[in-house]
Amino acid sequence: MKHILVAITIFLSSVLPSAAQEVRNPDIEATIQSQIDAFLQDDFTTAFTYASPNIKRLFGSPERFGQMVRNGYPMVWRPSDVDFLELRRQGPLLFQKVLLRDANGAPHVLEYNMIETDAGWQIDGVILLAAPPIGA
Repeated sequence: MKHILVAITIFLSSVLPSAAQEVRNPDIEATIQSQIDAFLQDDFTTAFTYASPNIKRLFGSPERFGQMVRNGYPMVWRPSDVDFLELRRQGPLLFQKVLLRDANGAPHVLEYNMIETDAGWQIDGVILLAAPPIGA
C-alpha cells in the first residue's frame, strides 16, 4: 500500500501544475500583445499606456520610454514572432514568460512583471532571461 501511495504522489506531481504556476490569463496576454503591436507601429504614446505607474514615473514620457525600448529591447520593438509561455505567481506578483523572435529569427525569452490596476493589467517591468537552446 505504501508503494502505491508513493507512485500516485509521484504521478500526480508530474502531471499537475505546481502551485506557483497559473493558468493562462488572456487579459495579461492581450496587454503585452497590444503593447508590442503599438511598438510595431512606432506608436510609443499607446505603448506607454500599457506601462505601470512606476514605469511611467521612471521614464516620464512616451518618447523616453520608446528610446529605451529601441535601444535596450530591440526584440520587443521589432519581433518577428511572439509566443506566450507560462504564467507564474510569486506571492502577490504575476510573471508572464514570453518567447520573442527578433528580426533575424533569434529567440529571446523575456519575463514580464504584471500588476493589476484600476486601468486593468499593466506591465511593471521586463527582464531578459537566458537565451533558450538553439532550435527552440
